[in-house]
Amino acid sequence: MGGFEDDEPPSKRARASSVESANLPESFCYSKSINPLGGTMARPLASQGKEVMVGSKGVIKRDEFVRIITKALYTLGYEKSGAVLEEESGITLHSPSVNLFRKQVLDGNWDNAVATLNKLGLLDENIVKSAALLLLEQKFFDLLRNDNLMGAIKTLQNEISPLGVNRKRVHEMSSCIISSPQNFLLAFPKLGTEASDSRLKLLEELQKVLPPAVMVPERRLENIVEQALTVQREACYLHNSIDGLSLYVDHHCGRDQIPSRTLQVLREHGDEVWFLQFSNNGKYLASSSNDKSAIIWKVDEDVELLLKHRLTGHEKPVMMVAWSPDDSQLLTCGMEEAIRRWNIESGECIHVYEKPGLGLTSCGWFPDGKQILCGLSDQSLCLWDLDGKEADCWKGQRSSKISDFSVTKDGKVIIIMNRDSTILLFNRDTKQERLIEEDNTITSFSLSDDGDFLLVNLISEKIHLWNIRNDPSRVKQYIGHKRSRFVIRSCFGGSDQAFIASGSEDSKIFNCR
Repeated sequence: MGGFEDDEPPSKRARASSVESANLPESFCYSKSINPLGGTMARPLASQGKEVMVGSKGVIKRDEFVRIITKALYTLGYEKSGAVLEEESGITLHSPSVNLFRKQVLDGNWDNAVATLNKLGLLDENIVKSAALLLLEQKFFDLLRNDNLMGAIKTLQNEISPLGVNRKRVHEMSSCIISSPQNFLLAFPKLGTEASDSRLKLLEELQKVLPPAVMVPERRLENIVEQALTVQREACYLHNSIDGLSLYVDHHCGRDQIPSRTLQVLREHGDEVWFLQFSNNGKYLASSSNDKSAIIWKVDEDVELLLKHRLTGHEKPVMMVAWSPDDSQLLTCGMEEAIRRWNIESGECIHVYEKPGLGLTSCGWFPDGKQILCGLSDQSLCLWDLDGKEADCWKGQRSSKISDFSVTKDGKVIIIMNRDSTILLFNRDTKQERLIEEDNTITSFSLSDDGDFLLVNLISEKIHLWNIRNDPSRVKQYIGHKRSRFVIRSCFGGSDQAFIASGSEDSKIFNCR
């Protein structure tokens, strides 16, 4: 199955940030006293190599490489190992001036910290002023906390204002002088923490302002390793593993990561199977059939599907099923008939939803599990409470007789076909309507878990991937599957939903990234 790209969909991964502790114990000694802030008075040893660059490509600066390793050791709590590395390499994590600066910050020695800052040899005056503002701001609030109002006013007038930076912040500090302590702590919540904690946070803020050559960025080694692993993962065309990537070898997935063998054949239905859907937790599978029934299958410990309940009561073929958000209930929709709600544990029908004189064509849950939405044969949409009370209804050409139906996880956007070649994206809050218009008849569609992408199957044996985050735009086309008589469905799947899978009338399943 091949794909033609107009524009690759944006990455849906996010990387989280973290903060290390900057305070180290003072009790440890290694041949001489060790700076608890990280950084001994290191000296080069006679056996030390003199190479400036390391690595097979010769692109890694040796001193930077050693420093970020040292930083990582201190971050992980290996203070002794970090000190040993500084001693043996002759490369200090921080210069003596920076170590002094860090100690002055942690001690709350603000005047000396400002003086040391100006001796660090920073060439960018704006960086010096921004760092000085952070220091003097902490001094200002320390004075206020100690009820030294005159000292705080003098600091603001004689030291902070002359810097001429971040006027808005200066005005906020001015307002604190006439406010109660409770009010200024609400305005600056981080100042309500213990002094030691607030000074550690101040060091983190200073680290973002000062050049990395002066103070090594927090968790730099971890970030570099994560970047390398991410590049390997994204370059792996067959990546489909939920396990973490190993640091010992370069990452590569084989074709065995892609399901390609039949493990089980389910034969309990007496006619064509029209719809399949796994529960959100993956413990159950629901199937519906032209034989007017639906079946709930349970996935056992050996990943074998066992029949749990056969759901009967519909007078017509069951077109689709929909799992409740908590997987405790299931909706089944008969073909222009009724919707039934079932208890998963007991297999009992809890409620039947009907509209006199009209048939129901599609169903879906709202994310809170307290309401359901259905399409009707008169092309209207209805919102019902679980007890069957109609909460809302949208008249007009809102839906077609196609059963595919989706609601985004925030419950704001309803996605349904309203014409043979058009999909309607309806925002309940703003009443905004957006359309996906295709040149051929749409046979089915599938929404990604994050609600940003829609797979649309066409009667022309094509599948289109649409980005619907903002204005709908087609980003990719897939071809290769066969369709002439039946409704062919496709879906997102695999790790991070990076693959799509599609059925085909030539008895094949197509899988594409």
